[in-house]
Amino acid sequence: MRFMVLLKGDQVGEHPSPELVDAMIKYNEELVKAGILLAAEGLHDSSHGARVVTAGGRKSVIDGPFTEAKELIAGFYLIQVRSKEEAIEWAKRCPVEVAIAGTDREAVVEVRQVAETEEIPTMTDEQVAAEHRIREHLSGG
Repeated sequence: MRFMVLLKGDQVGEHPSPELVDAMIKYNEELVKAGILLAAEGLHDSSHGARVVTAGGRKSVIDGPFTEAKELIAGFYLIQVRSKEEAIEWAKRCPVEVAIAGTDREAVVEVRQVAETEEIPTMTDEQVAAEHRIREHLSGG
């Protein structure tokens, strides 16, 4: 089972401290040693981003920064584990407390299971085949 582990937050204009970088590298190494890490990335703060909003048949672009930090993603991990419980255990080990040390901020790590193609009952056989071709291309196959 694949899970996306989402690190919530947005600290406009701030960069991670050396202590946080060290803690995250150590955590990343643990994920690699366990053989479960598929991808991991941190994101620039929302002042570097934009949103494309579709409403009423029209698309509009809203430039960041965005105010609702609890709803924003600061980074992510993609892991492959045996269960949701195992994904949660790994999420609990993520050293987000280093990012909020000495502040009154809250650190949130969200765990979401990846929807595999075969689990989506509304997909036709042709859509499943197309999705498999895309994934094969992405994996270099």
